[in-house]
Amino acid sequence: MNQRDQMVTMVVNGYEVTRSVEPSTTLLEFLREELGLTGTKKGCDLGECGCCTVLVGGKPALSCLTLALEMQHQEITTIEGLAHGENLHPVQKAFVEEGALQCGYCTPAMILNGVHLLNENPTPTAEEIKECVSGTLCRCTGYVKIEKAVARAAKESSVRAK
Repeated sequence: MNQRDQMVTMVVNGYEVTRSVEPSTTLLEFLREELGLTGTKKGCDLGECGCCTVLVGGKPALSCLTLALEMQHQEITTIEGLAHGENLHPVQKAFVEEGALQCGYCTPAMILNGVHLLNENPTPTAEEIKECVSGTLCRCTGYVKIEKAVARAAKESSVRAK
């Protein structure tokens, strides 16, 4: 620990984590390098592609633009924190079933955005789903399978809720 380092404590995927970090360390760097959570992807490093999206307090945040020190006492969810053992989150399961994984680079961010959308609005319209996924750049597809996966998760979740 050098003199500039500061301590930060946050809850990541349900576990409290305390580490010493340099003031310039981004949440993306912290998650990937300090915690080994490599599901959060480094894309453009400018906040343009959305591939570094994580949930902070349940809301999407670009981890490449967020300083780790700003996350003091915050609850962070990464793609690694969604499944419960072998049981995938409904949005993860729908992505697999709809073949929406493609190369996988944007997948964690797309899934986390889908989780947030369905938590806020369990029965989104097709337009709301398009809006949800539009903030993350997918280089492989026209987003059709991704949109179908979010719609499927919404439909299956609403059936389970009844």
